[in-house]
Amino acid sequence: MSWTTARELKQQVVRLWERGDLLRSEITGESRFPLKLALTIPTSAELTERFDAVRVWIAGLTALPHTRIEWREINHRVQGTQRLPQSIWVDCLEDALLWIGRRAEAARFEELASLTRSTHAALLAWLAKRPFQALELVEVWPQLLEVVIWMQQHPHPGIYLRQVNITGVHSKFIEAHRSVLAEWFDLVLPASAIAAEHTGIRQFAPRYGFLDKPTRIRLRVLDPQIRWISGSPCPDITLDANSFAHLNPPLRRVFITENETNFLAFPQASEAIVIFGAGYGWEALSRATWLHRCDLYYWGDIDTHGFAILDQLRRHFPHTKSLLMDRSTLMAHLTSWGSEPDPITHDLPNLTKIEGALYDELRDNRIRTHLRLEQEMINYSLVEAAIADETDPGSKKAMFGASTSTPWNFG
Repeated sequence: MSWTTARELKQQVVRLWERGDLLRSEITGESRFPLKLALTIPTSAELTERFDAVRVWIAGLTALPHTRIEWREINHRVQGTQRLPQSIWVDCLEDALLWIGRRAEAARFEELASLTRSTHAALLAWLAKRPFQALELVEVWPQLLEVVIWMQQHPHPGIYLRQVNITGVHSKFIEAHRSVLAEWFDLVLPASAIAAEHTGIRQFAPRYGFLDKPTRIRLRVLDPQIRWISGSPCPDITLDANSFAHLNPPLRRVFITENETNFLAFPQASEAIVIFGAGYGWEALSRATWLHRCDLYYWGDIDTHGFAILDQLRRHFPHTKSLLMDRSTLMAHLTSWGSEPDPITHDLPNLTKIEGALYDELRDNRIRTHLRLEQEMINYSLVEAAIADETDPGSKKAMFGASTSTPWNFG
């Protein structure tokens, strides 16, 4: 049967609800009502051939609540004068909400809209765009508005998020609702109160002038002659990015590795440190301009993402050399090959010709599909040999003078 059923008619209104149109009209004032529903009716032939089915169909439509039927009379050559539905209407929003059982949610949304309209009319556009997200926030809506009021009164607050003191708003509230608050702040705050260069939820704090947790950089001293901490040769140290950037260490070499075990087991090397890598986040490391005067080495996985990380590091430090990320290392570990779950395929302009050739083989699956050699799979003796090739203990400079057995001077 191709005739529109009672269930299909109701589903037309449900779809309007699911798209947010019925709630959105509370904000926009644009009404769809009275609403004419799409209706397919029996043909003249079907009325003759399936008269009883047509009667049942009509009975189902007349039983529909909150709707209005317009009828038309037809003179049928067999059945005589008959009355068929011509069109079906929902006359008002209230009828639509009652029919699909959404009156309570709509009432809550009306309350949110009324409260918002009286205090922050600029946020009505957000309400119209995200009506269902608004309903999910109904319990905390007043607190969210209080945060907006506080922020308008305290642009560039210069404190940590948990230091915000608002009655009824606990210390973790803003952190828990950064996503929605970021969208709201962008709507209500002047451009001068927003640091537009900071984007994304992770940069919420600096975007709106709050203090942020410092980025930490972890390193190990690889030269026992460098005594940073008395009585602790080759210490494992973590510094905030600003402190790291202001170091003035007596170094010639800096290694970066992505795997923590490799970081901890990294071979000793003269006048060198090793840094526990930050994946795709090199901005904090880039503040350390003293790295430009050191030989810089990156050791990552031999896969497309490993080369992508190397490519990004070279945007900040073009002189970076790759370590153990070559074809000979890859082919020497056939039994340790793994699979890269989500390889990348875009071009990497900061690779050398040799690195780029291997990257092309990986992304084009010329050796094996989604090939990966994780750095921790590489034989440790090869690591030691590679480090030895990059360092020459016999030519070690007397950079430390008489102070080689004393803590570093970072002046």
